[in-house]
Amino acid sequence: MSDYLPQEVILEILRRLPVKSLVKCRSVCKAWNSLIKSPSFISSHLQTALSKPNDHLLLLRLFENDKESYFLHFDNDDFDEYKQLHFPFKSNSPWFRLVGSCNGLVCLQDGFFPLDSVELILWNPSIQKYITLPKPGVTCLSGRAYNSTLGFGFDSRTNDYKLLNVVSMSVGEEAETLTEVYLFSLDGNSWKRVTAISPKYGIEGHEFSAFVNGAVHWLGYQRGKDGGFRNMVLGFDISTEKFNVIRLPESLVDLCPMDLSIMKYEESSIAVLKRDWEDGEQLDMWVMKEYGVNESWNKVLHLTDQSGESLPRVLGFRKNREVLLEVDGGELASLDLNCRQMENLGIEAEAGLLFVGSYVESLALLDKGIDTGSLNDANHVNDSSDSDASNEGESEMT
Repeated sequence: MSDYLPQEVILEILRRLPVKSLVKCRSVCKAWNSLIKSPSFISSHLQTALSKPNDHLLLLRLFENDKESYFLHFDNDDFDEYKQLHFPFKSNSPWFRLVGSCNGLVCLQDGFFPLDSVELILWNPSIQKYITLPKPGVTCLSGRAYNSTLGFGFDSRTNDYKLLNVVSMSVGEEAETLTEVYLFSLDGNSWKRVTAISPKYGIEGHEFSAFVNGAVHWLGYQRGKDGGFRNMVLGFDISTEKFNVIRLPESLVDLCPMDLSIMKYEESSIAVLKRDWEDGEQLDMWVMKEYGVNESWNKVLHLTDQSGESLPRVLGFRKNREVLLEVDGGELASLDLNCRQMENLGIEAEAGLLFVGSYVESLALLDKGIDTGSLNDANHVNDSSDSDASNEGESEMT
């Protein structure tokens, strides 16, 4: 084809192909293999994929009968299944913690304590490539109790994926928060200590973070000498490597931080949930309509327990602004915030382990990842008999 079409035309055609087709195209010739694996093409293909507004996908993680499963669904009216993703890993814990998903990469955490035994994995299920991260080398623990909080995101300035590990502990009679911060770069395949830039805040809800507008966000707090709390949203800009603070609505500032959680709102802002049991179980959700504008916080949901059953668990938002909920002990439902109508989506899993997040198929890790087909240790791989070949397109180049 290169004998008949200009190189720029070939490049434009390849940029528009789906990931599965591009993996196959690598076996056409060495030149195409080198092109498709190049960081510039991987980035260009991602930008093309992100610019397609009608191809919105959602990643679902289900856990049922001791089996962890991943699916892609179209975010359409019928919530149609696009494909099941082969999951090649087996956790040493009951299940993996899904730290986050960004540009087709999924960050998985196996184990929780101690930190030197935790395994972190970046996995691209669309091309079945993965890497296992080196240990961060945390040095400040000294036998103390601590919390480790992870946040995963993408540095658009350098086209690099980064993982932040914030390790915090309380020391002294006044429970001063001591924080150690480490940042992993995929391009460098290494961690660096960035503690000097860290504010002295605690982070609540180590399982909850939101990556939007180039920053990872958590719920942070300061504890006063009187034992009270001062809550805020704590953000870390992946590109500038600086922390920032966003004020919460006044009604949330002085609450116990354990009653709050954070998530992504649409693709460019954040939402905060408040759940309390003071007068029966109640759930409130606030969204920041305009990111960074404190006056744009708006309460969009208030639920109370009227039936004696537990209130739903909020999982995320759809492109039509409906809210995805886990209801009735593990069923997935979609709630229209305007008319308050809820639709069961026909998906059920073990309660508390459902994950839903936006997803785009990409070539990330194609140039540096390990083929999941190479996993042959029974302690780290699931049965692949029901999966597509993960090394499709890896034949000898000519």
